[in-house]
Amino acid sequence: MEKGKARTGKAGERTYSSRELIRRFLPYLRKYRLLLYLDLFFASLTTLCDIVLPMIMRRLTNSALGNAPALTAEAVIRMALLYVLLRLIDAGAFFYMQSQGHIMGVHIETDMRTDAFSHLQRLSDTYYANTKIGQIMGRITNDLFDVTEFAHHCPEEFFIAGIKLAASFVILCQSSLLLTVLVFACMPVMLVVCTKVNHWLRSAQKAQRFQIGELNAAIEDSLLGQRVVKAFTAEKTEAAKFDEGNQAFRRIKTRWYYAMATFGMTTRLFDGLMYTVVIVAGGLFLVNGRINAGDLVAYILYVSTLIATIRRIVEFAEQFQRGMTGIERFYEIMDAEVDILDKPEARELQVTEGAIDFEDVSFEYPDDHNRVLRHLNLHVRPGENLALVGPSGGGKTTICPDNPWMGDAKRTEAHKHLSSAAAQGHVYADFLVGCYYYYGYAPVKKDYDEARKIFERAAKKACTDAMVNLGIMYDQGLGVAANRHKVLEYTQRAAEGGNASAQYNMSVLIKTVNKRKSVEWLEKSAAQN
Repeated sequence: MEKGKARTGKAGERTYSSRELIRRFLPYLRKYRLLLYLDLFFASLTTLCDIVLPMIMRRLTNSALGNAPALTAEAVIRMALLYVLLRLIDAGAFFYMQSQGHIMGVHIETDMRTDAFSHLQRLSDTYYANTKIGQIMGRITNDLFDVTEFAHHCPEEFFIAGIKLAASFVILCQSSLLLTVLVFACMPVMLVVCTKVNHWLRSAQKAQRFQIGELNAAIEDSLLGQRVVKAFTAEKTEAAKFDEGNQAFRRIKTRWYYAMATFGMTTRLFDGLMYTVVIVAGGLFLVNGRINAGDLVAYILYVSTLIATIRRIVEFAEQFQRGMTGIERFYEIMDAEVDILDKPEARELQVTEGAIDFEDVSFEYPDDHNRVLRHLNLHVRPGENLALVGPSGGGKTTICPDNPWMGDAKRTEAHKHLSSAAAQGHVYADFLVGCYYYYGYAPVKKDYDEARKIFERAAKKACTDAMVNLGIMYDQGLGVAANRHKVLEYTQRAAEGGNASAQYNMSVLIKTVNKRKSVEWLEKSAAQN
């Protein structure tokens, strides 16, 4: 599939034309072109009844009025049998369209969701810091479901409309070229007007989708923080925030329905215009003998077919706009810039002796540009044990994220040394032993109760990292009953002790109840890089 071009690290900044979206969507459709061709073939079969019925009625009318050879009972039965046969063909073709057409759409939806998830895996923390998870979830679930409907209904509806328009024009021209041109002359004007209204529809649909994502993100944030909300009795504040987003969604959806009503009204006015042309021009042509009564009946039936087709397109317009908006929001993800890339001359890492070397390494996180590492030089020889000890935010995790190369044997050996240091009164070593029980690292098994006891012992000796972990345990109910007061107690003690992570956590915990204090904690955390 087509890979997104790197344009922006933040979704929603770019506007796409309908032509560009369809062009970029075609490779997904082309993959299932056999299913598509069969779907369009059966779609063409569903038009036979609408094309043949006016011809049958014209023949019956002209025969009854003496304008054509008299019909026999046998001829009438043959026409009836022909129409019944066409109806059976129509039923079978419709079944194929409804089943295989939707299945083709599901295949395309699955491919697009796979591509979106794969691209999301490659994006850095900057993207997720600037994009709400509720927005992302909406884009790869609900939006792509609408693409399923769009993928097969869009080709079907326009293909069927094209066949009916072309067949009706050719057949009616045989009766009266001038009257046919007058009837069909309404359609270009209708197309121009409806296209302009269509732009309003798409804009309203996109705003609606965006607000749904915002509302989902706000609800997710509020529900995940219910314990904090209840601890500070901030239910009214959260309700007010929810109501603000909910009312904004109502206003946007109201504008969408006004746009839909305008679009529907426009098409109905043009329906009436086409019927008026048939009544006036067709009546005058009939009076002057330029067409016969059977031809006028055929004109009315074909115009009814055309109007029914146009109304079907109008009904499809909402689905079309949802599909186009879904494709647009999909490509906003695919076009998000992947800012972590290998250089062209990058070489695969080859592990030989197992030594670890950092040579003049500097690193900063792109979202806040805080320099975590500055010209780091480090050499760890094969078989050498090295402990990274330092305050939270000092760069330990950046250098060694969860020690992926450390197997159980190394962890066991490290645990022995840490336990020895803890027995000699090294507080941070004691805390790290507690982490072994917390995570279940070899040689011990996960034991939250033992981890809590060790963390509490280290916390009494002013180990702020132990306080942070205790806050997390009481927040998530890990080995203890969830207790919001304990969460705040340990987190605040760690924050006041200068722990940058705790200061950030305090900012999050109180942001809905004390924004000024929340900002103060955030500034203190940021000051420590």
